[in-house]
Parts: sequence; C-alpha cells; structure tokens
Amino acid sequence: MKNGLTIAMPKGRIFEEAVELLRKAGYKLPQEFDESRKLIIDVPEENLRFILAKPMDVATYVEHGGADVGIAGKDVLLEEERDVYELLDLNISYCYLAVAGLPDTEMNDVAPRVATKYPKVAEAYFREQGEQVEIITLNGSIELAPLIGLADRIVDIVSTGRTLKENGLVEYEKIEDVTSRLIVNPVSYRMKDVFIDELVARLQEVVSYEMGGLLKNENPTSY
Repeated sequence: MKNGLTIAMPKGRIFEEAVELLRKAGYKLPQEFDESRKLIIDVPEENLRFILAKPMDVATYVEHGGADVGIAGKDVLLEEERDVYELLDLNISYCYLAVAGLPDTEMNDVAPRVATKYPKVAEAYFREQGEQVEIITLNGSIELAPLIGLADRIVDIVSTGRTLKENGLVEYEKIEDVTSRLIVNPVSYRMKDVFIDELVARLQEVVSYEMGGLLKNENPTSY
C-alpha cells in the first residue's frame, strides 16, 4: 500500500495476541478478521494491509519489502538474522529456548548430537559453552530425536513444559527468553516514518500500560 502500511503477521497464537494488542491500541479491525482464511486482508478504514504467513517467514517478507513491518518471535530473529530493525518488544507470546533431553543422561563424549529447528542458535550456544556438537536440523517433532537415539539433546521452544513432560524429557538449560517483536524494513522505516512512528507509539502505550510503565522506548536494533 503506497499510502499505508503492509504488516506481515504470523499465523497461530502470535496472530491472536497481536490482533488483541492492535485493537487495544485503537485500530478498528473487523470481527471477521479473526476467522478469515485469506492470506492478504485489507483494512482500508485504517489504511492497513495484513499478510498472513508462517512464523519463520515473517522476517523474510519484511526484509525483502513484501511487508513494511511485521510481528515475529525473538526466536525467529535470532535464527534467521535478517536485515530488519527491531522496534519494539510487544511482550506477547512468551516462551523460551531451552536445551532438553532424557533424564539423567550425559552428552556423548565422542560425537554429541543436538537436534533442533534452530541450528544457528544451537550451534552458537554450544560453541559459547566450549562444546563441539553435531547439529541435526529437524522441522517438527523435535522431542522424538532423543527417544530413538538420534540425538543426545534437543534445542527447542518451551512454553508450559507439558510437551517435554509427556514425552519423558527434562529441561537442562535455558538459553533465551522469547517474546514477539515489531520489526521493520529499513527502507520502509525511512520512507514511511510517519505511519510507522504512529504505530510504534500506539503499541508502546498499550505495552507500557500493561507492563506497569516499566518499558521505555529504545533505539532500533539492527540485525
């Protein structure tokens, strides 16, 4: 949209919480917005267009200009390392990245293996710990890897810990807290600064209020 903003949104839990946040910020999103199966949704009365994408793809759309701004989990930003600016921690969809495995088991001394859908994050973490591991990249059912002897450990997102428990796994180390962030395309940040500044200000007010005024504006962080 030439005179408005295109926002990339992830499907699922983050989408639901982000829509609620936008409504609290005063954006009038139609009720059918929540149940629509469309991939592109225009809200002309707010001068906004929304693109619904897989969580791991949001930062890619923003980086390449398919969207001006986006809402992405910190886990995606750490893993993808896209050329975007992080403008605001929205403090929604809290979870964290952690190392997990079977209880009371040691890492293999010879060739320890770690299964994950976050290979860059996992490799960086174990390198910082001074451990050399083989990273096995999986796209789903990461908990299966230790159960069948494919890996000694996994690195994955933990929310309630229920999935780990139900599969007989335990958490060993916490790596990083994860919340959803508002990100922006660097060119859009210059060309549409009025629209983006308004969006940030309105969302910041809601986030700060819900956090008891503890959050402060920060300078954009470049990735």
